[in-house]
Amino acid sequence: MKALLEIHLLQNFAPSNLNRDDTGSPKDAYFGGVRRGRISSQSLKRAMRMYFREQKLIPEEHLAVRTKRLTEKLAELLEAKGHPKATAVKAINLALGGVKLKVDDADNKTQYLVYLGSAEIEKIAELIHGNWQALEAAIAAEESGKKKDKKAAKEAVPEELVRVLEKVMDGGKAVDLALFGRMLADLPEKNQYAACQVAHAISTHKVEHNEDFYTAVDDLKPDDNAGADMLGTVEFNSACYYRYAVMDLEKLRSNLQGDDGLMLRGLEAFLRSSIYALPSGKQNSFAAHQLPSFIGFTVRTEASPRSLANAFEKPVKASQEGWLNASAQALVSEWNDLERVFGQGGTHRVINRTEAKLEGKLEGAAVGDVETLVKETLEQVKRALGLEV
Repeated sequence: MKALLEIHLLQNFAPSNLNRDDTGSPKDAYFGGVRRGRISSQSLKRAMRMYFREQKLIPEEHLAVRTKRLTEKLAELLEAKGHPKATAVKAINLALGGVKLKVDDADNKTQYLVYLGSAEIEKIAELIHGNWQALEAAIAAEESGKKKDKKAAKEAVPEELVRVLEKVMDGGKAVDLALFGRMLADLPEKNQYAACQVAHAISTHKVEHNEDFYTAVDDLKPDDNAGADMLGTVEFNSACYYRYAVMDLEKLRSNLQGDDGLMLRGLEAFLRSSIYALPSGKQNSFAAHQLPSFIGFTVRTEASPRSLANAFEKPVKASQEGWLNASAQALVSEWNDLERVFGQGGTHRVINRTEAKLEGKLEGAAVGDVETLVKETLEQVKRALGLEV
């Protein structure tokens, strides 16, 4: 049985540059033939992952890290077990090489960012500690500099260590990794397919970028007004964004190795972060801390995912009432039209802070606050998965 959790949000931001491209401009895209503001899915997912950690929604042992500095982290753990750092670094790099994770000898960094659960990192350190003597012998053989001994060094890395290392790289029941997946280029068999798909947020209307010209004066020479000591421009826009994400609940359960309690805790963290977490781009300059005006959570079984982005294929027109009411009304119309044509049911919970009227399947779905929204959505998830409510 395929059970889905879908999230639809409308979020209106004042002037801001939350997610910029390589030139410093706010990201954008063309949709419906016009330029839209855009916030990338990568930016949104990172904001959610950071929110998990900052708000302590998930225990540290069930979170992952994305880093090139795996050797450095493992060396810290091995030093705590009494091993000298220099030898630990060599042992780590040798062991990681055994499972095809290459480390640059110059800076002891992996060739790309690796995404590992905290539990996976702890287990790798424990395995290196348990095979310390064999790895020390391998290091000695490698450092002799003779070709035959370099071959002997590789052979000295215990095959059992390599096999077990590969086995412990199972995601470590890290919630963020289970949600968003990972790709390890050198270990494709250890890739983890994401349980959650997050769309790029796009504005419901046409967007034009503006420029803020700024100057700065040297505080220690305020009377020198012949010119500014620094000047420049920063681009920004303001827009009402439609955000969409869909969760395969069975896949999340599988990625977390059947731990239903952890899955539900992870879902709650995800629901909360989808509402409260924001990209940090240029926030010190713009302080664009606007919360969503429309939040819709849907749980459906035996159904296909359905984004409502086409509600805005024809861009919403500006009016004296702004963007939000018209955007919400277009979203509700698209929601009900898809329901009428394709069916597939589902249960809905909505927070609607706009003047749009909830019609059709959305009638009676409104709740008054975030706590009720999250609580009742989790109850719907439990029913969909056959868990106790």
